[in-house]
Amino acid sequence: MSACLDSWTVLAWLDGEEPSLGRVEEILAERPLLSWVNAVEVYYRTERDHGRQAADEVLADLRTVMEIELPGTSRMVETARLKAAHPIALADCFAIATAAAHAVALLTGDPEITEREGLPCAVEDLRPT
Repeated sequence: MSACLDSWTVLAWLDGEEPSLGRVEEILAERPLLSWVNAVEVYYRTERDHGRQAADEVLADLRTVMEIELPGTSRMVETARLKAAHPIALADCFAIATAAAHAVALLTGDPEITEREGLPCAVEDLRPT
């Protein structure tokens, strides 16, 4: 695995938005990381917008191309520390902690992350230019 994705990136990829679409397609063979917390975000947003069957299908598809990781106790504590130190959404802190634990870049276009300094992982900004 060469990168970690957050829900922002996965949703943009699923919607066919560039540059997320192209960048995620480039790394799928390497099974990028995704925290289960972020997978849950993708699931509920898909269910809300397209129904439960679509959400079930998306989750099944993600499990075949990504390494979806359930956070353990130490990851949860690290996430809490990130949340205490930065005004960032809790799910985003899980994505950051997952990337940091594996020493890989977090791919996101979320300005809450891309515009923040002092994070424990590299961040690749996927916002359209």
